[in-house]
Amino acid sequence: MYSPQVLDHFEHPRNVGELPEATATVELENPVCGDVMKLAARVEDGRVVAARFLTRGCTSAIACGSLLTVWMQGKTVEELKAITAQIISDELGGLPPATRHGAQLAADALRALLQQF
Repeated sequence: MYSPQVLDHFEHPRNVGELPEATATVELENPVCGDVMKLAARVEDGRVVAARFLTRGCTSAIACGSLLTVWMQGKTVEELKAITAQIISDELGGLPPATRHGAQLAADALRALLQQF
């Protein structure tokens, strides 16, 4: 059902945890399924130097949060604006229709975070 990429990010999530010195932090909930994602980033000189996430939710939501924080490292705020739910899903080898909400939650968290910069 899940791609090897999804399973890797789910079983070995990257950048999990709090980011005490974050420039911005957001927490979003998917009202349909109840998944919750907290996303934080520290920006220095216009680039993300650290990103962390915490997710209470399904396999795809955790995998998407992990992938997103990996991508965020070293990117400018402008570069991050190009990341969409579809891009996240594609990079994870495609998400089954019933779990695409994980990619949408990650993309929505990123949009909310970008509004704080």
